[in-house]
Amino acid sequence: MTHHFNRTLVGEALVGEGKEVAHIDLVIGRKGGPVDQAFVTALASTRKGHTPLLAVLEPNMPTKPSTLIVNKVTIKKASQAVLMFGPAQAAVAKAVMDCVSDGIIPEEEAENIVIIVSVFIEWDAEDKKKIYDWNYLATKMAIERAIVGKPTVQEALAKKDSAKHPFA
Repeated sequence: MTHHFNRTLVGEALVGEGKEVAHIDLVIGRKGGPVDQAFVTALASTRKGHTPLLAVLEPNMPTKPSTLIVNKVTIKKASQAVLMFGPAQAAVAKAVMDCVSDGIIPEEEAENIVIIVSVFIEWDAEDKKKIYDWNYLATKMAIERAIVGKPTVQEALAKKDSAKHPFA
């Protein structure tokens, strides 16, 4: 499998349904490049309801590649924050490390790249297991898609007239 970490890779995946639905958007890029610059800027630019955080497997054990989680939905209450800092963060961290152990991200590239993962947590979400399971699957799928270049332009063109967006 050829890896194109010299350019910005973009991945997306939606898994699950209802108020725990996981929608992941992510970018992967080389340290020193534009994704790295965005990573550092986001980490240093917190604002109310939007607090970027590093993905960690456990306290004091961040993922490799370094991964920044940003929230798409403004965090307005403690229960939402608990889901973001708990199961969503754990799911993203495990998915990133499984991608390394599975060879999707080559181990020798793990220190050379950074990932920014945008996570969606609905205000009314409650089920921690669904949040974990669906964000894990969506993150893993989005990383795989980014690295292999899916969907292709041809696949997107083939869908443009028949596509049914679930939230449109």
